Amino acid sequence: MTVQPFDTTGIYRDEHGVAHYADLPESLIAMLRTTVGTWPEREAVVEVDGERLSFRQLWDRATHVAGGLRDQGVQPGDRVANLLDAGTDWVVGFLGTVLAGAVAVPVNTRFAEPEIAYVLEDSTATFTLRPGVALPQGDPYVHDDACPDDLAAIFYTSGTTGRPKGAMTTHRNLLATVENVRRLADIGDDEGATLRNLVSVPLFHVTACNSQLIPQLAIGGATIILPRFGIQPFLRAIVDERITSLTNTPAIYYLAFQQPNLAEFDLGAVERVAYGGAPVAPALVQQIAEHFPNARLANGFGLTETSSISTYLPHDWALDHAESVGFAAPIVDLAIDAPDPVSGVGELLIRGANVVAGYWNNPEATATSFVDGWLRTGDLARLDDQGLLSIADRAKDMINRGGENVYCVEVENALAGAPGIGESAVVGVPDDMMGEKVGAVVVPLAGTEFDELAVLAHLREHLADFKVPQYFSVRTEPLPRNPGGKIVKSALRSAAFAPVARG
Repeated sequence: MTVQPFDTTGIYRDEHGVAHYADLPESLIAMLRTTVGTWPEREAVVEVDGERLSFRQLWDRATHVAGGLRDQGVQPGDRVANLLDAGTDWVVGFLGTVLAGAVAVPVNTRFAEPEIAYVLEDSTATFTLRPGVALPQGDPYVHDDACPDDLAAIFYTSGTTGRPKGAMTTHRNLLATVENVRRLADIGDDEGATLRNLVSVPLFHVTACNSQLIPQLAIGGATIILPRFGIQPFLRAIVDERITSLTNTPAIYYLAFQQPNLAEFDLGAVERVAYGGAPVAPALVQQIAEHFPNARLANGFGLTETSSISTYLPHDWALDHAESVGFAAPIVDLAIDAPDPVSGVGELLIRGANVVAGYWNNPEATATSFVDGWLRTGDLARLDDQGLLSIADRAKDMINRGGENVYCVEVENALAGAPGIGESAVVGVPDDMMGEKVGAVVVPLAGTEFDELAVLAHLREHLADFKVPQYFSVRTEPLPRNPGGKIVKSALRSAAFAPVARG
């Protein structure tokens, strides 16, 4: 029998069958205005070892940025790229963009320069917020005409072709995600005064922006931002900032528990610990429960295309069903397309008010992935009789490296231009901490030897650091192929991989 562990009151379906929450604000702007008016002096955003802003200060700073953007010629609907490092300026810049009526384009700052250039060009950004350059300033401005279906942000995510795709995220999508978070985590209306959420995931990720920052802005909670991740500063911030809520990938918790001085940090104040973005070992879930003795645990699953969270495994199910990513959020419908009659595994489809409007400037990819109101995720999954979702495999040719998606074809394309490489195939190499790391099987050009340092130097010029292989396997014989000429990667996953050279 299907289980429904979440509050489903106040939900209606539109003429297309898509579920929505009733009585949400018209826009992110209206939401923030209400919060500022209700709790103006409450702490809103804190940068660890940096400045601290109340909701009134945050609003005032953002309205001046909005006015400055308008003075720079930015009009409603224009795209404003955000290349800033994580911190209060990132938040002010993001909100200032939205208050100007423009569309925020958070850019993955770990991208290589060609990737960043592609995002800026593809989004046709009118203005770019850059590190080391003061945020634009002008007379206070607020675009109060924003509607639910207006674009608020475009979050770029790598596609299976290796090129980033811009997920068009509306105000409706963001507000639906806010309500999802409130109901999934069972956050009470009066919790804002004590809820302190540590954001240690990059803000350009939807996990940090959509599932942590924006819900905190809605409920009047404090968002504590760790500008540069380090495991010791992460643990220290939990204590010093009296953190009550954490969200991160399993790899970060694994790393924290390996610290020899872990006992020095009192983790007893943490009330909620969420994890997701990568497979999690049941033994690690048990460790999380032991090290955060007063916390309720939860596993979550979502995509950039679903504005972050779509399913949630609540505390009461976390230990006994660690292999699952949970139940559908109240406004989310899940379906399995063409399930295998034996295993029940098929392609995961998702529908709901949190699903984005499509891909920016990419009608072909939009038509392929958004079909009849459903998002075709490309992930293989199964649903059991209770409604628990389990991911059986990830999208074709994708490696999940500690929560970062690495598409094999993108790395293979970069390897194709590397010195001395004849052919290559990229696969995931199992790793206890990261889940997977990037491995490359390479065949040198005839008459040449594999020059690992030269290949790495080339790759680091063309790829973000997390996409560069951590392992190589060199072979002299051609890569195995099927009758259609495609490389048979299953025959390569057990190759003898050697770690890459350091430095």
